[in-house]
Amino acid sequence: MLYTNLKHLESAADHKKAISENENVIVICGRMGPMCIPVYRIAEDLEEEYRHVMFFDMEFDNPESSVIRSLPEVKGFMGIPFTIYYKKGKVVKATASIQNRDQVTEILNQEFSAAVKEKQYFNI
Repeated sequence: MLYTNLKHLESAADHKKAISENENVIVICGRMGPMCIPVYRIAEDLEEEYRHVMFFDMEFDNPESSVIRSLPEVKGFMGIPFTIYYKKGKVVKATASIQNRDQVTEILNQEFSAAVKEKQYFNI
């Protein structure tokens, strides 16, 4: 188990439930290492600001995380954590390795903002 304050996904079934029951989801799949911990901390800090997004972690070495590690969007990724952004159960963005707060918020705003919802709703 990862020692973060994020909600933990421990199985492929947990993962499936999380992305099917929530419109906007981030799953950070990693370890408790120097490239992953800053990304977990950023996600923990952003949870309050982005209440319309559900933040989860998943242990990279757990066999169940193959649901993340086998995604076509992560093929060729060399560093962890893998951070996967889901909208309505579909991957809309995936990143690897350490990210800073600005990089994460840029993706959140691009993929999960109210303007994106309106654009999709009105097919603009």
